Amino acid sequence: MPGLYIGLMSGTSLDGVDGVLAELGASPTKPKVRASAHIPMPQALRLEFLSLNSGGQDELHRAALAANALVGLYAQVVGQLLASFGAESAQVQAIGAHGQTVRHQPQAFDGVGYTVQLNQAALLAERCGITVVADFRSRDLAAGGQGAPLVPPFHLAVFGDVQESRAVLNIGGISNITLLPEGPVQAGGTGLLGFDCGPGNALMDAWCERHTGAAYDDQGRWAAKGQVDAGLLMAMQHEPFFRQASPKSTGRDLFNATWLGQHLAAFTACAPADVQATLTELTAWACAQALSDAAGNTRRLIVCGGGARNVFLMQRLAAWLPGVKVSTTQDWGVAPSDVEALAFAWLAQQAMQGKPASVPAVTGARGARILGAIYRA
Repeated sequence: MPGLYIGLMSGTSLDGVDGVLAELGASPTKPKVRASAHIPMPQALRLEFLSLNSGGQDELHRAALAANALVGLYAQVVGQLLASFGAESAQVQAIGAHGQTVRHQPQAFDGVGYTVQLNQAALLAERCGITVVADFRSRDLAAGGQGAPLVPPFHLAVFGDVQESRAVLNIGGISNITLLPEGPVQAGGTGLLGFDCGPGNALMDAWCERHTGAAYDDQGRWAAKGQVDAGLLMAMQHEPFFRQASPKSTGRDLFNATWLGQHLAAFTACAPADVQATLTELTAWACAQALSDAAGNTRRLIVCGGGARNVFLMQRLAAWLPGVKVSTTQDWGVAPSDVEALAFAWLAQQAMQGKPASVPAVTGARGARILGAIYRA
């Protein structure tokens, strides 16, 4: 059903909640962003989410309260979006709320695995008086898939071009890439590919905060002052995930402070700025390598997410991809920070229309599935 939809996203970077109010027509009409908003993640809640990435005391109780607190932020963003556009709750068809991923272990342990996005969709529906679509990943996981990435069909609708092979790279806490082939994509998404590349901002942000107190390396200025340590970079490049064939997805379960500490143990003389330069190089390399290996004929890379604001990272990415035009989604009229939230507004529309939104070639599921659980206003 065409109309106004809201998308909410709090990603693995944990920098805050991004929201968009979008006007969505009948597919495949491209969406129009009518308003956007951002609320920073409170430090206490951010630290709680980081702690919940691993087991701890009373974690079920803490996770429930963290989800309630996150919904409080979601509701604030919704209020800002409605006020900015001058809309009423009743005018919005649905909210797509992804939740906060704290565990992602697809196909692990018992062959099915699990993925956990903390959320309280019922509470959000009550507070906003708007239908909420949430829990987008679990149905794909139940069908044998990775449950991620979910955004490739949205990327195709907004950024695809039958005249040119393109790729869309989202650099959030974790980086993921969508490969958009030249020519039409067949029904069911055949020909469309996407997967996680590895770390995005997560390791860089953690190291920067530890040594400078800043939540992130603004425009990559600190990394630009350092020198890449070739030995450390090579050691990190040996991570098996990078050589794993797609479908594949990852998260802070793998790329976290413990993983980084294990590698740094053999490089204790490496200066902090040099480590930051090396982590930036790792992210750029992982993204470029993923593109080169999977679609070496791609000539245009469109970048979104917080990493698109890291000038030094964008320079290093371009250096790894000679002959590829590297730009951001801003050139297509969508702010890099709005893309993921907009994708979940689009996914909410798909769910409300009862349309499958997963792509088996991307996630590895047995077939396309309708994604999301609906909580009626």
